[in-house]
Amino acid sequence: MASMTSQNASVLDRARCFAIWRRYRRFTMIPRADYVANLLVALRHSEVPGCVVECGVWRGGMAAGLADILGIGRQYFLFDSFEGLPHPKPIDGAAAAAWAADKTSPGYHDNCTAGIEWAQRAMARSRARHVTFVKGWFQDTLPTFTPPQKIAVLRLDADWYESTLACLRRLVPFMASRGVILIDDYYTWDGCAKAVHDHLAETGTPFRIATAFGRVCTVKQSPSSGLKESDAASRREG
Repeated sequence: MASMTSQNASVLDRARCFAIWRRYRRFTMIPRADYVANLLVALRHSEVPGCVVECGVWRGGMAAGLADILGIGRQYFLFDSFEGLPHPKPIDGAAAAAWAADKTSPGYHDNCTAGIEWAQRAMARSRARHVTFVKGWFQDTLPTFTPPQKIAVLRLDADWYESTLACLRRLVPFMASRGVILIDDYYTWDGCAKAVHDHLAETGTPFRIATAFGRVCTVKQSPSSGLKESDAASRREG
């Protein structure tokens, strides 16, 4: 086929990501546009070597989609209680408290509870071949976890302040150069956003917060820390 314009390539990338969403839509509660945005960011970072870590798995649909983008040769580590969310605390904000109190809401999803077998089914359908499921609360499972290689893509769907901060504190030191952190709840819950800012403040980590494709919060190293200029430009998209 003749060489394609970047516009046509973008259309093909989006079509591919939409097809992946359709494959796993029963395994995710993430809206289609946000799901596709996550995949497009992962596609931008598909050349970064390293493993993939997700904290907050639910039925595994987002991790499975990432695996279809990032490929068969990586190791995937999926952390979740598989028993739902801990109760939000005041630091997580009024909206979080209201969400937890309204157990009849369509968005409640039984306190985001899904058995591990759902995630196992999703990952079995994906391209991933090396998957480790880590069941338990983050504060119990993360302190003993050391990834076998740097983390290329870290996806955090930890919702609340304490959970998000625990993930950042343990896992950020293992990030690969030019790796990316996808934060699901940054724009949704006060506690998540506060945890991100508190972590960056307490560590002085030279990362930048950005919105990619208008949908997903990403945290990446600054250009002075090794981020290529092409990535710096992509960070402004959306």
